[in-house]
Amino acid sequence: MPSQTTIDVAIIGTGINALTAGAMLARSGKRVVLFEREEVAGGCMRTEELAPGAVHDPLATTFVLWVTGAAHGALGEDLARHGVEFLATDTPTGVLLPDGRALTYSTDRARNVAAFDAAHPGDGAQLAADLDAFAGNAGLLFGLMGGDPWSKGTARLLGKEAWARGPHGLATTLGGALQSMRGWLETSFESEISRALWAPWCLHAGLGPEAAFSGQMGQVIGFALEAASAPVVKGGAANMVRGLVAIIEENGGQLRTGAEVAAIRVDNGRTTGVELASGEVVDAATVLASVTPNQLYGDLLPGDDHAEDLRKYRYGKGNFQMHYLLDGPVRWKTPGLETVQLLHLTPGLDGVSRAGNEAERGLLPEVPTICVGQPCAADPSRAPEGQSLLWLQMPEAPRHVKGDAAGQIAPPPDGQWTEALREAFADRVEAILARHIEGFPDNVLRRQAISPGDLQGYNMNLVGGDPYGGACTLDQFFLWRPFAGSRRHQTGIKGLYHIGASTHPGPGLSGGSGFLTARELGA
Repeated sequence: MPSQTTIDVAIIGTGINALTAGAMLARSGKRVVLFEREEVAGGCMRTEELAPGAVHDPLATTFVLWVTGAAHGALGEDLARHGVEFLATDTPTGVLLPDGRALTYSTDRARNVAAFDAAHPGDGAQLAADLDAFAGNAGLLFGLMGGDPWSKGTARLLGKEAWARGPHGLATTLGGALQSMRGWLETSFESEISRALWAPWCLHAGLGPEAAFSGQMGQVIGFALEAASAPVVKGGAANMVRGLVAIIEENGGQLRTGAEVAAIRVDNGRTTGVELASGEVVDAATVLASVTPNQLYGDLLPGDDHAEDLRKYRYGKGNFQMHYLLDGPVRWKTPGLETVQLLHLTPGLDGVSRAGNEAERGLLPEVPTICVGQPCAADPSRAPEGQSLLWLQMPEAPRHVKGDAAGQIAPPPDGQWTEALREAFADRVEAILARHIEGFPDNVLRRQAISPGDLQGYNMNLVGGDPYGGACTLDQFFLWRPFAGSRRHQTGIKGLYHIGASTHPGPGLSGGSGFLTARELGA
């Protein structure tokens, strides 16, 4: 007969939300076990050796949402005690145009104002005005974005704001937050390069520049980057995983890899635990599932009455990633880019819009938006002396390839990513990159390309290579995530909670849904 054990909380998955919840609940005295189907824990937080002595994060790498979030406030001291250190330069982002012109954004407001004013007189003053206006609404907006939308705390927040602003004033503020990225940029900045610096950032929120709320997300990101830069974990994202696991284990919890949960056990409307693929049964009064809606309601809870919700649930564009080890430093042809942690290569606002639209229609973008991370700028320990790393992300890749916007790459008949397709698209990206870096092809020691199909192989939550757990458009966000009828992280089954990027407050390395659910459970 299969073995059977009893614990307080079973957590399915080991991404940042699962680990955050596990650490907080274990620290509060709960008997916690996390179950990971893969042999490596961490979800999108992974660190691998690209070459001897060179380590890189093949998936997620930037922790600005963590260091500015509530979960870090709760667990930051314990993580530091376990050796987790965040490193950053004073230049979190910038943009590089095809003609070699560049604009950078720092953690210094005066420097940013001067740079934007140099691009066009008045752009700097407007940047400061927009960020100051956001700061005035930050308590309301961060409270709604990061808090529990159905909690008494959120009700009190809205009541307080309605009293202070008046009902019409509150409605005006919330309506303004729905502005698109294009709407914000075209009404605030005259310079194309000022607009180009911000335009790609909506992609990192799973949105396009014409999407509702994407302009507000741009201001959220600008506010956060100016406050905290774009920190990486010293030695790689896997050290964040080790730190969170250490908190769990020192408080009596456990993490099990290679332990796939096959089913969530339910009796009379209440969860009673989980059953592993091995047949082992683990009794638990509380289960947290850090999975996609399709996995939860289609696989782990077969027969659950969510067929119509699953039919309507949409996943977003895929991600394409590339990683380079270079012999020597990165020699940008445009000076002043050496310490920029996340540099976007793009033709500008219209270029971001075009590439995103092409990907939405299943086409390989002719000119993809390229996000170039320079991890060694903040953490030289990641590569041997005399070498450097580049971390590339292309957020506009089709999950199912129907064609090529440039008419040069033939898609496979079934639309699936193949090795040949992956490397052909990687060549297109590399050709753009090589135009801006002196002697680039001759200095490449190693290149690794990761297609949207490969991403799902890393982590089954990345459906079709979508790193955000589902489309982040307004109809699938806030209190409507994952479903229009969703309420907190509850599932309709007592004791079972849904967490992860597919739930409020959405994707990103913040640990937000794990934090909120742990708090709801008394941690």
